[in-house]
Amino acid sequence: MTKSNFSSASEVANSPCVRNCCLDEKDICMGCYRSLEEILNWHQASDDEKNEILTLCQLRKHRRYTL
Repeated sequence: MTKSNFSSASEVANSPCVRNCCLDEKDICMGCYRSLEEILNWHQASDDEKNEILTLCQLRKHRRYTL
């Protein structure tokens, strides 16, 4: 059984970094789908903010492959 990286607000969100950093024309990392600003602010972000970023990453990844 697998467990989501951010299934509960009480869990600490892990960085989505996959060590494949390459920014596109909109400054979105093509490896983890975070914006440059999100990458730079990751360590200062609260757990709730990190979970929000992870949700945005999933949406960006989905959009990239469905458009």
